[in-house]
Amino acid sequence: MQIPIKASLDRIPGGTMVVPLFIGATVHTFWPGTGEYFGSFTGALFTGALPLTAAFFLCLGTTLEFKSTGQILVKGGSLLAAKLISAAVVGVIAAQFLDEAPIASGMFAGLSVLALVASMNDTNGTMFITLMQQFGRPKDAAAYGVMSIESGPFFTMVTLGVAGLAAFPWQAMLGAVLPMIVGPIIGNLDRGIRDWLAPVCPGLIPIIAFALGNTIDLGAVWKAGLLGLGLGVFVFLWTGLLLVLVDRFTGGTGVAGIAAATTAGNAVTVPAIVAGANPAYAAAAPPATVLVAACVVVTAVLAPFGTAFMARRAAKNAGKHDGGDSAPPLSGRVGALQAGGTAK
Repeated sequence: MQIPIKASLDRIPGGTMVVPLFIGATVHTFWPGTGEYFGSFTGALFTGALPLTAAFFLCLGTTLEFKSTGQILVKGGSLLAAKLISAAVVGVIAAQFLDEAPIASGMFAGLSVLALVASMNDTNGTMFITLMQQFGRPKDAAAYGVMSIESGPFFTMVTLGVAGLAAFPWQAMLGAVLPMIVGPIIGNLDRGIRDWLAPVCPGLIPIIAFALGNTIDLGAVWKAGLLGLGLGVFVFLWTGLLLVLVDRFTGGTGVAGIAAATTAGNAVTVPAIVAGANPAYAAAAPPATVLVAACVVVTAVLAPFGTAFMARRAAKNAGKHDGGDSAPPLSGRVGALQAGGTAK
């Protein structure tokens, strides 16, 4: 008898990341000593988020190709810049009122500059490519090859430094990006390496999520419920605004811009990595992980609807110029898109 576990996860926005994360958090909340009790390989699985994430970024890096056309570089580079600028603006403003620690009480308890920046710096690549295949253009989908440079904690560390908060030693900065440097080099030197390591990425996502979940107390998740929802909506609207403007400025219709207004599943790993590089963020990392996970889910739900709306609007505008009066039918497509993965 076969049980459609993977198919069920795919029906949930961010399911391959969020469900294992929740399972790990449940174990940590109710049986916090499980990993230590079993030890050995089982204990390593409960506590191995950082080495697993390092392997993920190395394998992901092998998929990045150095060859790119000018249009793809312009489109991908402009969307990447818009995403990073949106996070930097919010980070700099928030740093005027907050330090490295999270807000301790009140309706915004758990919110930190780390949570804000980490939730905006990384685009859900699978969602973007899926939406572009349905609503966009091939060259827009290819732009993700440039945008994927944002994967990992490097730009979050840079943004926190720009915001005037605790800086990171150069070794930590280099260490944060080194797997994403080595990966593309070996992947472009030998396509066989790329074909060998690239398929590893999807399988690592739920394992990393489970290990991360074992750092989360569900009591904190409950308290952050509405805050996580609100942060996800804010990330979608704020980054979406800048991304749509940049997309249109570079000759697009805004469809690619709104499709990029998401939070990647692997962004959930960033707070823990940042805290590992600088203990000043240790208190902010657990609630930030919860909030970023909420943003993954919320933006994964909003992006398909926003992209469908933008595509319909663009089609109507094109129809007016061409003498037409209607957009191509979109019924049934949005719901299907929500089954797309949420991690890169």
